[in-house]
Amino acid sequence: MEDKLKIYNTLSHKKELFEPLNPPHVGMYVCGPTVYGDAHLGHARPGITFDIVFRYLKHLGYKVRYVRNITDVGHLVNDADTGEDKIQKKARLEELEPMEIVKYYTDRYHENMRQLNTLPPSIEPTASGHIIEQIELVKKILKNGYAYESDGSLYFDVEKYNKDYRYGKLSGRRIEDLLHNTHELAGQEEKHNAFDFALWKKADPSHLMHWPSPWSEGYPGWHLECSAMGAKYLGETFDIHGGGMDLLFPHHESEIAQANAATGHDPVKYWMHNNMITINGQKMGKSLKNFITLEEFFTGKHKSLDQPYAPMTIRFFILQAHYRSTLDFSTEALKAAEKGLRKLFDALYLLDDVKPAATSSVNIKLIEEKCYQSMNDDFNTPMVIAHLFDLAHGINQAYAGKESLTQEDIAYTRKLFSSFLFDLLGLKDEKEKDDSQLIEYLMKTIIEIRQEAKNKKDYATADMIREELAKMDIQIKDTKEGAKWNFK
Repeated sequence: MEDKLKIYNTLSHKKELFEPLNPPHVGMYVCGPTVYGDAHLGHARPGITFDIVFRYLKHLGYKVRYVRNITDVGHLVNDADTGEDKIQKKARLEELEPMEIVKYYTDRYHENMRQLNTLPPSIEPTASGHIIEQIELVKKILKNGYAYESDGSLYFDVEKYNKDYRYGKLSGRRIEDLLHNTHELAGQEEKHNAFDFALWKKADPSHLMHWPSPWSEGYPGWHLECSAMGAKYLGETFDIHGGGMDLLFPHHESEIAQANAATGHDPVKYWMHNNMITINGQKMGKSLKNFITLEEFFTGKHKSLDQPYAPMTIRFFILQAHYRSTLDFSTEALKAAEKGLRKLFDALYLLDDVKPAATSSVNIKLIEEKCYQSMNDDFNTPMVIAHLFDLAHGINQAYAGKESLTQEDIAYTRKLFSSFLFDLLGLKDEKEKDDSQLIEYLMKTIIEIRQEAKNKKDYATADMIREELAKMDIQIKDTKEGAKWNFK
C-alpha cells in the first residue's frame, strides 16, 4: 500500500513513521501479567492490543519476535519497594508454594488468551528464570556509578542519574516534583531518596523466594526483569516496547533509566501504551476491587452481568475503541458489540446468496484502501470496523437488489472480509462452534434412538433413520464399539 505505517510514540508524543532498526526483523517486548490472580478485562486489553500489532506487522511482511514476559517474583504489594511480594502473599493465604500459584494462574491466563484468540508470543520468559541476567545488569549499573548498596539491598540513584540523563522523559515527570511530592514510607529508611527504586532486595527470613547474589540472599526489583529479558532476547536496543498506561510510571520510566545507566543509550525506539478500561469512570483493577474476571464474563457469574458474554464479544468490544483511548464498561456496550459482530458475520455469509451482476455499484477497492489507511494510522481498529460495516451494508443492498456486485467482486469481497475480520482483527464466529456442538448432540440422540429401535427388533425404523441421514450425506457405520457417523 502507498500509505506507510505510523505509530504513536509515547516518548515523542506524536505519530512516527515506523522504520525498524533491522528490517525486515522487528523486536517487540510487551509487559505481561503478574500471575497471582485470574485475568480480568484490564488484562485483556493489552493482550488484544499487541496481538493486533503482531498480526499486522506480520501481514506487512515483517519477521516479528514478540516477547511477552510473566512476572513471577519481585512485584511487591506497594510499588514503592515495600510490602510483601504479591505472589508470596497469595501463596501464604492459600497455603501453597509460590510456584504452584504461578503455574495455576499462568495456565489460566494462557487459556483466557486462547479464548480471546490472541496469538502466542514468540518467547514468554519469566523473571525467576532470568535471575543471573538481572544480577549481571545490576553489576553494570553499580559499576557505572548509578546504584548504591544499603545493608545488602541495591537501589538505583535517581538523583545522580538525572544529572547525566533525564529521569522522567517518558512520563513527563520532573525530579524537582518528585523531591517535593514523594513522601517517606516505613521500610524505606535505607534509601538516599524515597523515589529511588530497588534493583535487588535483601530477603528477610520469612521471604520464600530468594537467590544468592554478590550482595545478599535476595530477589530482584520489579523493574529489573523487563530490562534484563528485553536485552537478552531483543538486544540492547529494539523496536517496540508496549504495555498498559499504568506501567508508564514508574515501571517503564525506570526501564529507560536502567538501560541508560548500563549501556549509555535508550533501550527502545517506539513506546506504545494502551489506555485503561473504566467502570463508572474509575479504572477497573484489582486494587480498587471493581474488576470482573474474564472467566466471569464468559460464564455470566458476576453481579454486574445479566448474561454470559462470549470471548469474541469481549474482543470486538475492546477493538471498537482505539487502543489509546479510555474504554468504559457497561452491559449495554457489550450487548451492542454482540449485536454488531453478528451483523458482520451474517453479511459475510449472505455473500453466498448474492446474485452476480454484469457490473458492480459497490466500490470494494476503495473500502479496502480505507481499511489499510486506518490500520496504518496507528492501528485504528474502530475505523477499520466502521469500513467493514460499510462493506456489510453494500452486501445487504446487493442481496436486496438495490446494489450490484460482479462475480469477481463477490470473491474479492469475501477475501477482503476474511482478511480483515479473521486474520487482522482476530475475530472468529463462535456460532459455528455452537452449531457443531449442537450437531454432535443431535447425532448422539439420533444414534441412541436408532439403537433403541434395533434393540426392540424394529429394523424398519432403524433402516429408515439410516436412509434419511444418507439423503443429507451423513453415513452411519455400525461397529463393535457402537454406531459411528460421519459426513460422506
